[in-house]
Amino acid sequence: MKPTKTIHIALGSNKGNKLQYLQSAIDAIFERIGAVKKISKVYKTPAFGFEGDDFFNACITVETELRPKSVLKLLQEIELKLGRAAKTTSGYESREIDLDILFFEDEILEEKNLIIPHPQLQHRTFVLQPLLDIAKDFKHPVLNTSIEALLGQCVDNSEIEHVNIWLKNPRKVYTFNNYNYLAIEGNIGAGKTSLANKISKDFNAKLILERFADNPFLPKFYKEPERYAFTLEMSFLADRYQQISDDLSQLDLFKDFMVSDYDVNKSLIFSKVTLPEDEFRLYRKLFYQVYKDIAKPDLYVYLYQNTERLQANIKKRGRNYEKDIKDDYLEKINTGYLEFLKSQPDMNVKIIDVSDKDFVKHRADYLWLLGEINESSVSSKQ
Repeated sequence: MKPTKTIHIALGSNKGNKLQYLQSAIDAIFERIGAVKKISKVYKTPAFGFEGDDFFNACITVETELRPKSVLKLLQEIELKLGRAAKTTSGYESREIDLDILFFEDEILEEKNLIIPHPQLQHRTFVLQPLLDIAKDFKHPVLNTSIEALLGQCVDNSEIEHVNIWLKNPRKVYTFNNYNYLAIEGNIGAGKTSLANKISKDFNAKLILERFADNPFLPKFYKEPERYAFTLEMSFLADRYQQISDDLSQLDLFKDFMVSDYDVNKSLIFSKVTLPEDEFRLYRKLFYQVYKDIAKPDLYVYLYQNTERLQANIKKRGRNYEKDIKDDYLEKINTGYLEFLKSQPDMNVKIIDVSDKDFVKHRADYLWLLGEINESSVSSKQ
């Protein structure tokens, strides 16, 4: 996964339905740029530097995987889509929507069309006041001064008034309120860890990741599967039990729910493929003894990817011990998952085909996937 950056964006409008322009801009930023983490109050201020209607101003905090120039380009596209016309004068003028990058984490950038931090923000009350709502202690990376201190030092005495209207966070369209424990499953290379990471970050969930990389038998199994299959599955049986029982028993009062990139039943699914019949029967007895009291997920999401896409993803992540995984092994694992899920009528399961999606690279695909999961949440409430 790409690293995310926390950025702050200023929004302003003084034409038409100003509140709707602000809301539409936030919705578009969420769809195209990244998760909206915080939204300030809305403030009414007089036009600055020209005669015109009062502005509605706000600031938002966004987490994005994009670089500054890409964010700037998308903000300009959003402005145009919302009706902002090209400037007719060299000075300030009325506009349907105005979107400015204030900070890009602590980056300092000075180019022809983009300066970060925004060079005028410390002189503008209509920027500093809403920014104070969401980033009070953030320090200007050039001035080394907090937003609170910058507002106290600002000589702009323009009248500013809080408007008793609240902008909505589009993230709330996607709800996980019906779940305490969400499991993301899939074949090797399906993207379950990436999705669990993204959901955890965007929706304040406790993240539970399988510690498969620490298993010393995994590389050996891929080289000599018949020799190391039982040893590998037994080690996973013990490791998964220890991890999931620890993680599920430790409540985090500051998180809204738990999301994991595996379900303990994968031990049964993989062992049925890798072990001879007699060893599998023994393994299954041990499995049910070990896991009889482990909590089941409230929703089990299975990400289906076709074999071609799985192999492409495996190659892309470049783990040396996975390079010789055969198509037929992946197909057996997929069949094993689907057969298992069909045999679990009491489990809340959502199978989602993501073979033609790239939810790691394309935000639109990620939001589509959230919508599919959210549809399950709504259905389970009815």
